Amino acid sequence: MAVKKEKSAKRTRLINNTIVHVVLAVLAAIWVFPIAWVILTSFRAEKGSYVSTFLPQGYTIANYVRLFTDTTLLNFPKMFGNTLFIAICSCILSTFYVLSVSYCLSRLRFKMRKPYMNMAMILGLFPGFMSMVAVYFILKALGLSEGGLIRLALILCYSGGAGLGFQIAKGFFDTIPLAIDEAALIDGCTRWQIFTKMTLPLSKPVIVYTVLTSFIGPWVDFIFAKVICRANADYYTVAIGLWKMLEKEYIDSWYTCFAAGAVLISIPIAALFMYLQRYYVDGMSGAVKG
Repeated sequence: MAVKKEKSAKRTRLINNTIVHVVLAVLAAIWVFPIAWVILTSFRAEKGSYVSTFLPQGYTIANYVRLFTDTTLLNFPKMFGNTLFIAICSCILSTFYVLSVSYCLSRLRFKMRKPYMNMAMILGLFPGFMSMVAVYFILKALGLSEGGLIRLALILCYSGGAGLGFQIAKGFFDTIPLAIDEAALIDGCTRWQIFTKMTLPLSKPVIVYTVLTSFIGPWVDFIFAKVICRANADYYTVAIGLWKMLEKEYIDSWYTCFAAGAVLISIPIAALFMYLQRYYVDGMSGAVKG
């Protein structure tokens, strides 16, 4: 009887595992298919968005070549450089702000600590673009809405309020034992030394998460970039450029280039994730928890 029960249990587990794997495979195919279609469309030889076939009938790299050589509508290399510069600067500042605010709220006790966290939670309920008109006029009053200062204006927009997004990093810092800080204070360390030399090395997973979200935000943003850049094409980001390609007067001739641009802008995000992934895994396996 015991042998029969064991065989029945194994058969049941096999059936359950098969069903789970089939469902996961279907979901994975559904998730991957749009990405694969965009990649195939970026190599499509037929021009225009209105074609009779769903999949390309011919393939070419001319769409990628055109992005970097044809500047009659947009200067894609310049837009790519603008976006990369803005995203990197915003990522560095935002990561520093988020981790600093999170550490202070996790480890320090001061009078306005709880009111600040409540205020941040309430402000987080409202989308950021609600303030874009006010932000634009503030930047205009400061002279940051024209010329090369547009890049600085965008960096300030993306990183200025980053400290309000402290919740996840603070929750992670709360799991690090206070005894570590107390021992370091007894040894004569300052708060800054504890933060940089002890807390951050134990917080690689949340640092990776913060870096990724801080980079992706400016990289894909359209609303703030469009409001601040307006008609200054020299300072367009890739989001504005890709949107421009889909306007009704350009979509028929630039649609496949739009797909090529969509593939290209995904490369820095994928590369950053692949590079930081090992630090995430190392941090999860090596963190000291209590």
